[in-house]
Amino acid sequence: MLRIPDLCHPETVHAASRQAEADNIAAELAAIARTGMVLPGSITQRRTRCGRRNCGCHADPPRLHGPYWQWTRKIAAKTICRWLSDDQHRDYQPWIDNDRRLHALLTRLEALGTAAFEADPRWQQRGRTSPAAPADQADVGTARLTCGQPSSQAPFPLVSPKREDLTTLSGRSALSPAQTAGSKGFPWR
Repeated sequence: MLRIPDLCHPETVHAASRQAEADNIAAELAAIARTGMVLPGSITQRRTRCGRRNCGCHADPPRLHGPYWQWTRKIAAKTICRWLSDDQHRDYQPWIDNDRRLHALLTRLEALGTAAFEADPRWQQRGRTSPAAPADQADVGTARLTCGQPSSQAPFPLVSPKREDLTTLSGRSALSPAQTAGSKGFPWR
């Protein structure tokens, strides 16, 4: 028999809103794909000092050279930088904006998936988290696992810190500073 979903049921409403949100994300992803370019990293404006001693960039207050545009990104835990012209900055900035939008959209999509996963009504029906546990037995949670057998080992007692007598080394008395001077301060030499 074909089951018709109740359109007023909260799960149906939430599923519809999640689907609408997923459709909005898909439309934004398609818009990014139409531009064709995504560039990771960031572009920053830099002003620098030169190496000439008498230049105004070394004055107080300094008149720094620039502005210059610098693209920066990480590749295999190393920072890669390139200097850009004004034309390159205008061309590449939208690509970096696309990369940031793409990451934000993926975060939203992951949040939707997690919310749908957690809202699944089958989690309340099962009442267990392990597929190996019988359906009529509840999950043991943090109880001690003993494979169904009574525990033959008592729980470990609290361990107290060991106190050592630091005045002796390997049963010998500690060496005086005069004795350690010839061995560079290492009493075991």
